Amino acid sequence: MSFTIKVQSPEQTEKLAIRLASLLQSRDLLTLEGDLGAGKTTFTKGLAKGLGIERTVNSPTFTILKQYEGRLNLNHFDVYRLENSEEDIGFDELFAEDAVSVIEWAQFIEDYLPKERLDIVIRRSSEEGREVEFYPHGSRYENLCRELMQ
Repeated sequence: MSFTIKVQSPEQTEKLAIRLASLLQSRDLLTLEGDLGAGKTTFTKGLAKGLGIERTVNSPTFTILKQYEGRLNLNHFDVYRLENSEEDIGFDELFAEDAVSVIEWAQFIEDYLPKERLDIVIRRSSEEGREVEFYPHGSRYENLCRELMQ
C-alpha cells in the first residue's frame, strides 16, 4: 500500500512536510529516499518547522546525525557514509529516544530499522515538481497517511 502526493515547488514540498509534522508523535521513524537534489533536505526542513524547531536544518552528511530541539525533538540521520559498514552506532537507543527520527539513505542500515516506520520516496516529475510517495509499515503509519491525505 502506498499514498502519493504531487507537489509543484519546493515551497509545496515544505508545506507537505509541515502538515505531516503536525501528525507525528515522539518515536515516529521516517525514512527519506530520493536522488541528489530531489528534495530530501527541503522536506526535512519542513518537518523541522512543523515540529517547532527554530535552528537551521541542513544535511548531516559528514556527521551522520544532527539533533534538534522543538515541540518534538528531531534526530536527522544521513547514513550514506555507512554503506557497506557493519558498524552499529546505537540505532536502537537513538530510535527509542523521545524524538522523531528521519533517516536519509536508510537502505544502508536496513538491518537496524524497526519494522514499523514510514518510508518516503521523493521523485522528480519536472524541474520543480515532485511526486512524494508514502509507504507505511504498520497500522500507526497507515492511519497517519490516511489522515495526511485528507
